[in-house]
Amino acid sequence: MDPKKYLAEALGTFVLVGVGSMTIVAANAMGAPVLATVPFGFGLGLMAGIYALGHVSGAHFNPAVTIAMVLDKRTTGMDAVGYVVAQLIGAVAASALLLGLSGNAAVVSTTSAPGDALTGSLNGAMGALVVEATLTAIFLLVILTVTKKAAHMAGIAIGLTLTAAHFAGIPFSGASLNPARSLGPAIVTGTFTDIWVWIVGPIVGGIIGWAIYRALNATEEAATA
Repeated sequence: MDPKKYLAEALGTFVLVGVGSMTIVAANAMGAPVLATVPFGFGLGLMAGIYALGHVSGAHFNPAVTIAMVLDKRTTGMDAVGYVVAQLIGAVAASALLLGLSGNAAVVSTTSAPGDALTGSLNGAMGALVVEATLTAIFLLVILTVTKKAAHMAGIAIGLTLTAAHFAGIPFSGASLNPARSLGPAIVTGTFTDIWVWIVGPIVGGIIGWAIYRALNATEEAATA
């Protein structure tokens, strides 16, 4: 157990959730298009956290990432517990800061909810669940692959993937892909409507992403073991 790892996870999640959430509030306050601004807030916030803190903890900043890393035997179960607790603390701290800066309504605007693009047979909470799981599976496939195959490009590749996921997912599910990111504002504002969607969806998606990664790389990694 290394306290520096947990501190790095808390700080990195604080940066991710804080920068992303402030971008949402700033876009709303200035009348800027959310879809043209918010994806960059989360993607670049994550990129900053990876480059600043990745050498300390591996830069998970997301319980779904931590669970996938445990499944891939890159993180121990003991560290995983500390990581997830630290991630939740960082997310709550970021939303609490926003509460102090802009008030409760601003933080509520950053909570996760189904989007207006869910107009098909899979709508509401179930549609958001499917979107969160799908986008998180893609996200984790990229993370697991790039950190093994091209670690020097990890910050850029992972940050841009999260940006792309927000461009695609904001109108459907808000594109959380991260239980901590959704729980932070929910805890601070007491807004827990269908919060299970943004906990279960990313975790299931992360497991699916890991399973796809293992299926594609198991033979190659066994040969080099």
